[in-house]
Amino acid sequence: MKGPDPVKIEHMFDSIAAGYDRLNHLMSLGIDKVWRRRALKLIVTPDSPQTILDVACGTGDFSILIAEAAHPDSKIYAADLSEGMLEVMRQKLMGKGLDGRIRPVRCNCEQLPFTEGCFDRVTIAFGIRNFEHRETALKEFLRVLKPGGKLMVLELSVPSNRLLRWCYNIYFKNITPLIGGLVSGDKAAYRYLPASVHNFPSPREFCCMMEEAGFRDVRCRTFTLGLCRMFTGAK
Repeated sequence: MKGPDPVKIEHMFDSIAAGYDRLNHLMSLGIDKVWRRRALKLIVTPDSPQTILDVACGTGDFSILIAEAAHPDSKIYAADLSEGMLEVMRQKLMGKGLDGRIRPVRCNCEQLPFTEGCFDRVTIAFGIRNFEHRETALKEFLRVLKPGGKLMVLELSVPSNRLLRWCYNIYFKNITPLIGGLVSGDKAAYRYLPASVHNFPSPREFCCMMEEAGFRDVRCRTFTLGLCRMFTGAK
């Protein structure tokens, strides 16, 4: 299934970069921070240096968590298509004194500018649904992983419980665009974001997609009654 146009995605995220963090935390009621911290335990080995790539890093929230938890000698790269998002991240890194710990890379994440087999971990938090060619991206993630390296994908999901799904649809289809539009001035962007969750493949379909890309030991874990799912796989 083909995803959204990357040029439109780049422009959209550039336009909402300044208020993106505040809106994300507001609309997820802060639960996104809990999901990231749970995922972090499967990514970082604090006792030994790692080379880690955070794809579709946005404004760097997850990249920063990784850098703070990782061994001081670890190398952290943060890749994103949107220069607006990366600029917000650079400002954060300077404020936290982490500008030497994380290396921002602007690129099309379906064509990563890295050699084969150079990362211990590849992560992507709440970004895979915005890719035009997800199968291509997954193969690219596999390519840059070392043998035995792991991929971790966090993504928003539609709950399976009927009552919770009804509440979810009311909130994300009606309230989210209203709040997002008022704060960011871009109501269309906050209509797209909930729609992109609904258009994302089912957990089973995405696991199959990972396996077809070449990942082994593919697993899916559910957080907060299905509001978020974590997919993992090894090279």
